Amino acid sequence: MKISFQGELGSYSHQACCEAFPDAEPLPCRTFEGAMERAKGGESKYAIIPVENSTYGRIADIYYLLPESGLFIIREHFLRVNINLLALPGVSIREVKSAMSHSVLLGQCRKFLAKNNIKGVSGVDTAGSAKLVSQNQDRTKAALASPLAGQIYGLESLVEEVEDMSNNTTRFLVMANDSGENNVTEAKQFMTTIIFQVRNIPAALYKAMGGFATNGVNMVKLESYMVAGTFTSTQFYADLEGHPDEESVNRALAELKYFTSMVKILGVYEADSFREYNS
Repeated sequence: MKISFQGELGSYSHQACCEAFPDAEPLPCRTFEGAMERAKGGESKYAIIPVENSTYGRIADIYYLLPESGLFIIREHFLRVNINLLALPGVSIREVKSAMSHSVLLGQCRKFLAKNNIKGVSGVDTAGSAKLVSQNQDRTKAALASPLAGQIYGLESLVEEVEDMSNNTTRFLVMANDSGENNVTEAKQFMTTIIFQVRNIPAALYKAMGGFATNGVNMVKLESYMVAGTFTSTQFYADLEGHPDEESVNRALAELKYFTSMVKILGVYEADSFREYNS
């Protein structure tokens, strides 16, 4: 079974793939679109895609890609992001003058870099940075990446878990070409992910949200973004607690449809246990 993801081997998406599907074959792709296309075309069983990080926020462009992918969300996975300072074997931290990584990851290690007088250098991605450090053989250059990247590219961890926030976590969505891949029927807690577009009437969003409040449905995430290249057409992404077959969720969705021009369910899946332990 192959799982497609964006990034190099050793990336955090690769690590999430290994955690969620230990026996699967990882299929690295250059872009998020490419990872989704592999699943859509059957080259991979699933695509695993990051959507948000507890420190950085939402992953750019993902909310535009999800509705157009033709895929269904069948699972979520939360990855604890541990960032290690990786260098060539035998190098000491005193020798390191710069550390390369993705700009997002550099922003999550500002305190560590400043404390150790190490210059942050922006790279294409985390695992790619580790690969470059391994190839260049420059003892003054290090990478900020996952422990998995260190293992793959033969680098040593000079310092482990250098991230500024100890709870740094990324949420991933597992996506399949067939909604029937999700056969969970007895989950303790369900999640439902939807996208919708409100009608162009006064207070449409306020009225659309009212159904969730009156029916006691918890909306844990709401994101808005422009569509069709205009400032008047806004689409929303939302994560709800519950299953559409539950009476409260069914009523809330029915009220939502009344005030919207489009509602689409992207997935119904079991809530990850991470939510229960971090609520």
